[in-house]
Amino acid sequence: MTDRMTIATWNINSVRLRLPIVEKLILEQAPDVLCLQETKCPDAEFPLKALRKLGYEHIAVNGQKGYHGVATISRRPFLAEEKRGFCGKGDSRHLSTDIAFNGSTLRIHNFYVPAGGDEPDPAVNDKFEHKLNFLDEMNDCLADAATSSIIVGDLNIAPYEHDVWSHKQLLKIVSHTPIECEKLERVREAGPFVDLMRKHVPMEEKLYTWWSYRAKDWSAADKGRRLDHVWATRDLEPFSRSISVLRDARGWEKPSDHVPVLAKFEG
Repeated sequence: MTDRMTIATWNINSVRLRLPIVEKLILEQAPDVLCLQETKCPDAEFPLKALRKLGYEHIAVNGQKGYHGVATISRRPFLAEEKRGFCGKGDSRHLSTDIAFNGSTLRIHNFYVPAGGDEPDPAVNDKFEHKLNFLDEMNDCLADAATSSIIVGDLNIAPYEHDVWSHKQLLKIVSHTPIECEKLERVREAGPFVDLMRKHVPMEEKLYTWWSYRAKDWSAADKGRRLDHVWATRDLEPFSRSISVLRDARGWEKPSDHVPVLAKFEG
């Protein structure tokens, strides 16, 4: 029997504020698993009832008041859940859940990597230092992944030339500096993981998942970055069927500055 599964990832920028568009995504796309980042919601206040009403009975949350936070909601039962801390900060930036897929266990890591502030110098910007340290710990966490694994989330780095609107102009802008890109590639290669978005979209094509709120007309300016990612261990690559970036969601009512990415698998 064929096992089909869709996993969505979305930095929602406050799950309670933007619950209506989370519901819209679910009603229109019906992903089997939805991984949210920047939920900005304590665990006790997460909108469990509303999401369970839509058929997502299995919900794992790792949240905190006003900042950060990740959540994974699923139609499929969780076989295991784990929250991991990074850099001794006490931030809610990681959640892993195990589910059954194609007769075996699949681990889904949901990450929200620190943004890193504005100045790309760890000597003067502790937020950037935190980001670099987080990537180093992420490398250690994910190296030589033994279990079939998928990494999703807002990794806050656009690693390749066409992951940003202007490679030349963004080389000194946090999210596209050489040191960040190199460290993120090191994390991906440590798994080793396949960048599924670039498996389906050629490297020479522009690919964005984030557009700044500061742009008066984000779509016309189209100064985007690919900050959201979907990776998989090599054993899962043959089951990857498609990747969809829901650009239109950036224009929904009270939007996040990120848009959902949907990854479809078929075993």
